[in-house]
Amino acid sequence: MTNATKKISVTLVKSVIGTKASHRDCVRGLGLRRLNHTVSVDDTPAVRGMINKISYLVKCEA
Repeated sequence: MTNATKKISVTLVKSVIGTKASHRDCVRGLGLRRLNHTVSVDDTPAVRGMINKISYLVKCEA
């Protein structure tokens, strides 16, 4: 691993109300708390999988 790990900026753009519990768990696992909240997370396969699962709720930037 290198010290300069890549980061992905993830923003919650749609409400989690009415979504599956596992999708809400992914949103929470990424550290997103409310609409338009943006977090910077490491670019790992696990994080990519979570983002892929809730792609209809979030906006991503590299």
